[in-house]
Amino acid sequence: TLALFIAMLIWAPMPMPHSLTDMNLGLLFMLALSSTAVYSILWSGWASNSKYALIGALRAVAQTISYEVTLGIILLSIVILTGGFLLKTMLTAQEQTWMLFSSWPLMMMWYISTLAETNRAPFDLTEGESELVSGFNVEYAGGPFALFFLAEYANIMMMNTLSCILFLSPGQTTQPEMFSINLMLKTTLLTIGFLWVRASYPRFRYDQLMHLLWKQFLPMTLALCLWHTSLPISTFSLPPQQ
Repeated sequence: TLALFIAMLIWAPMPMPHSLTDMNLGLLFMLALSSTAVYSILWSGWASNSKYALIGALRAVAQTISYEVTLGIILLSIVILTGGFLLKTMLTAQEQTWMLFSSWPLMMMWYISTLAETNRAPFDLTEGESELVSGFNVEYAGGPFALFFLAEYANIMMMNTLSCILFLSPGQTTQPEMFSINLMLKTTLLTIGFLWVRASYPRFRYDQLMHLLWKQFLPMTLALCLWHTSLPISTFSLPPQQ
């Protein structure tokens, strides 16, 4: 129930085209709430009183916390580029062109990190059937099991909607009333991408998963964050701060 409640609450600052709550630090709010979702996984694994569930939960927590580091740095780079934490500011900044074209390495790393963050294949190490049966939810059935999966798929849709708003501005149309349809279409395409990746790639080993993050993504995102910080300062072209 906690997992689903958090998954639903994250949607509050999302512009579709009007957000439920117009908060100044909408992006920070979403990042903070996605971090608290870790606790529901950890508690559910521990409360199952099963070794497999606990190991699966610990894996899920380590993976989620690790990939949140890169997600945070990528978001910081985008905030520096657009000039505000407000999600509507992101849409305004992309009136001329999509953020995807100007910062495609960030988009690539963001998409892979969202795959890992939502525990989808090929990063679904929490559900390694051969060694962990089904991960942290192995002891759950019926209602609680359904709630877990509703929360998981709500998180997938939320991450893809956020990816659309950050990189593929759905507001870039001649008719403003097409915003919602545009957003839904792009979100659906990104979600199909999740399923496509699942069908195409085998599961990573745990050490490969951590190596990808700490040895490859982290240095690259830090370098790009420094680049996005230093370039506007050196050319005296900081975005308007909000």
